[in-house]
Amino acid sequence: MEARDSWKGDLALNGQYVIELFSFPFPPARPSRPEACGLRHLAFSVEDIDAAVAHLTAHGIACEAIRIDPFTDKRFTFFNDPDGLPLELYQQ
Repeated sequence: MEARDSWKGDLALNGQYVIELFSFPFPPARPSRPEACGLRHLAFSVEDIDAAVAHLTAHGIACEAIRIDPFTDKRFTFFNDPDGLPLELYQQ
């Protein structure tokens, strides 16, 4: 696995991740919101990502293909809120 020249910090409450902070030495310019304001996206943990995606899809909400985080081996996906902002589901 390739090393990264960046850092990640987790702010946890009662053992549960609440906020993840990332820093990259040379991030690309972000001309549009929400990234131009420093916000990338909100993430929500779920117990069963397949069931969550099926529920969203049944209600007409398109989700990206489920991927696996190469550093944690956890499954995750993205979809957009009604304003077009990205939201993430991350399997516990």
